[in-house]
Amino acid sequence: MKKEKALKKQIENYLLSPILVSFILVFMSIGLFFVDKKAAIIVSTIVALVIVLQLVVYFITKAAVMPSLFRFAQEQGQIQKELLKELVIPYALLDTDGKILWGNNAFVNAIGEGSKKRIRKNISAFFPEIGSDIFSMNQQVNMDLEYNQVQYNAVIKKITFDEVFRDEDDIVDAKGGSIIAIYLFDVTELKKYKKENEEQKLVAGLLYVDNYDEVMENTEEVRHSLVEALVDRRINMYLATIDAICKKTEKDKYLFVCQQKYLAQMKETKFALLDEVKGINVGNEIPITLSIGVGADTNNFAEAYEYAKIAIGLALGRGGDQAVVKYGENISYFGGKSSGTEKSTRVKARVKAQAFKELVTNKDNVIIMGHKRPDADAFGAAVGVYRLVKTLGKEAHIVINEVTSAIRPVINGFKGNSVYGDDMIFTSEEAINSVNANTLVVVVDVNRPSMTECEELLSLAKSVVVFDHHRQTNEIIDTATLSYIEPYASSACEMVAEILQYIDEKVKLRPLEADAMYAGIVIDTDNFLTKTGVRTFEAASYLRRCGADVVRVRKMFRSDMYSYKQLAEGVINSEIYKEAFAISQVKPDDSDAPTVVAAKVANDLLNVEGIRATFVVTEKEGTVYVSARSVDDVNVQVVMERLGGGGHANVAGAQLKGITNELAIIQIKELLDTMYEEGDI
Repeated sequence: MKKEKALKKQIENYLLSPILVSFILVFMSIGLFFVDKKAAIIVSTIVALVIVLQLVVYFITKAAVMPSLFRFAQEQGQIQKELLKELVIPYALLDTDGKILWGNNAFVNAIGEGSKKRIRKNISAFFPEIGSDIFSMNQQVNMDLEYNQVQYNAVIKKITFDEVFRDEDDIVDAKGGSIIAIYLFDVTELKKYKKENEEQKLVAGLLYVDNYDEVMENTEEVRHSLVEALVDRRINMYLATIDAICKKTEKDKYLFVCQQKYLAQMKETKFALLDEVKGINVGNEIPITLSIGVGADTNNFAEAYEYAKIAIGLALGRGGDQAVVKYGENISYFGGKSSGTEKSTRVKARVKAQAFKELVTNKDNVIIMGHKRPDADAFGAAVGVYRLVKTLGKEAHIVINEVTSAIRPVINGFKGNSVYGDDMIFTSEEAINSVNANTLVVVVDVNRPSMTECEELLSLAKSVVVFDHHRQTNEIIDTATLSYIEPYASSACEMVAEILQYIDEKVKLRPLEADAMYAGIVIDTDNFLTKTGVRTFEAASYLRRCGADVVRVRKMFRSDMYSYKQLAEGVINSEIYKEAFAISQVKPDDSDAPTVVAAKVANDLLNVEGIRATFVVTEKEGTVYVSARSVDDVNVQVVMERLGGGGHANVAGAQLKGITNELAIIQIKELLDTMYEEGDI
């Protein structure tokens, strides 16, 4: 071997060096003859003796030292081999196909149970996670593996022969090849302690009784204490199963703390407490519903409590009767099957109205927008806010980029009308150019930034107000100065109509504006058949007093013959799935608002006996729109959320990009199967 030859040469040179130095003395002796011959003879004799002695030492020492040095080197090499063989870390060499070529004792004991023959297999026989694609990588790979209930952190590294035999002349054929080295680090105990540490983290929870006041109002006074005691008992019994500490902070609010390891149990049972409390019936006419917010996966309890407050806010914003878990940055929803109970009190509407008035009073101009491809409710609510702002003496504009058939009958009355001027309707570009440091942006009928008519306005304006009646999702307008989201409301127009009545300055709606708002309520409630409460009729009554004409609104939204035929075709093409769901598709190719036809088909199919929910799909410009409707007991909003959409318990929708109507229907059926099996519908 070249290294051994080099070592031998170095030792020889070391032993010969004194002799070579002696030749310098020889030249010195020769020079001394020209100075003093006697001294030169004496020095030459001594130099000769020194050279002879050094030669004797060289040959004697070489014979003794060289074998010893090589034996030492061999012993060191053997020691290294033994150390590697006895290394406590499992270590093995593989070929590029994954076959095990060699493994140390720890590796053999780890996967071969002491048998060297057994390990002469492909590494994938023991660790299926290690595929051939890993061996083709040039960089080091770290991955988690498990074998015989032992968890490993594996380090897999490719070693080329060029690196190993870089200085060798003898091994020429091996150049260009490679082998794989694998190290296994036992992390079983480490992961065990990590898991225990995670499980012992504290979880903060907030539990609210959604409709405490409504339940008590509709229950005999002598039974109030019994209802309250039963609710307390159910809550405490449930929390006892997860070893939680519970504290009642108010008559309808609870705070609880438990270990994170019980969170999986709560999720698995889908927070059974929601249904347990709903089953309490001691004369109360209204079922009792709860909202639960849980904050977890934090480093301290204060942060967990903040997460819990965010979660309970989402639960209430989505209508209550559900649990929301904020686990770090992830949010999960459970329950939410019921449509909720309408709030009879208008205190919230009055407070929001006063706050909104103060905001508008301090602004220069107001820009109002709804969602993309606005419908009658979005436009009607925008018109109501427009009139309120104008009454307060401020400049106002409504952002609409595309006028579809869904709002064309209503908006035609405003366009070209000298009363409103040409600047009532703005495009996104015009709205962006008009924003200044003192501009207020009002968003109606939507609370998801990505679905607004002009998302850029939300970041440009310092003040944003949101009025919406849809349930909240993970995506919210978090920069809102004022947010009024009421899932119990039938429509955004209903909410705005209530706000108009609580402004000190009497807001006088023109008949055209009242028509627009009334049309929004009619469309969203399917002529007062869906999600209609007492406050819905009160809002309609207010608009009627302001000059809304029922006949005029009905004429606005009559269908043309083509759309009517499409509606009929959608009903004919429908199929009944699981004897409870009607699924259909419509293809209004010439319509600029295909979702309107789909929504009408979904509403009509609800009139079929035995149908609990309807799903109608339609495609426009590469996007499939799903319209979902239900009667009472099926929450289609939960179904649509699984598809990335949302809405109400009885009226919801979703948008699916890059697929066809047929594939969308298959997805809906598969989702219904899954949710049916899980008991979510």
